[in-house]
Amino acid sequence: MELTKEMIQSLRQDYRSAELSEKDADKNPIKQFENWFSAAIDAQLYEPNVMTLATADKSGKPNARIVLLKGFDENGFSFYTNYLSTKGKEIKKNPQACLVFFWAELERQVRIEGKIEKLSKEASEKYFHSRPVGSQIGAIVSPQSQIITDRKILENKVEELTNQYEGKTIPKPAHWGGYIVKPTSIEFWQGRTSRLHDRIKYDLINGKWQTNRLAP
Repeated sequence: MELTKEMIQSLRQDYRSAELSEKDADKNPIKQFENWFSAAIDAQLYEPNVMTLATADKSGKPNARIVLLKGFDENGFSFYTNYLSTKGKEIKKNPQACLVFFWAELERQVRIEGKIEKLSKEASEKYFHSRPVGSQIGAIVSPQSQIITDRKILENKVEELTNQYEGKTIPKPAHWGGYIVKPTSIEFWQGRTSRLHDRIKYDLINGKWQTNRLAP
């Protein structure tokens, strides 16, 4: 099939599956997120914890990638990665982030903005040792975001460490651990017909969440 500008412009869906009203939205955005996240799990969506993480360097140049949500509560939203990766370097210099969840089958989107901090070493240790052995070794082996000449470099190191740590506890590398995004705003987007989508935004002002409807 030939791709044309006209064909791409004609790609569209009319969203009709649900609505989001102020009276139905929970007063607490974390509870509202829990409700929607539970619905995504109940719908058996593929990896409902997939989220886009957007960061920026110290000059403001943006960057984005997919990561996995590994926990959330009133304090914020957590994920794990290599501190020496591109994202880790950007976070160190500019500790602001935006997360985006998109659950296409439910016609829903959540945007979260906030400050980002490292999780405690204890929390990172606990999660690291809950991962499959292969993932633990992978975290040690991969110099994330750096140029490598051949995949064999990684595969050979994996084989070496698999033999070295067989039957032993694998130490968490110092360059790997968790971050938490502490939200200052959370927006819930529900697709509606004719592009008149529902958007309910929560902003943290003086320690309290204030809610407003935004135009689509």
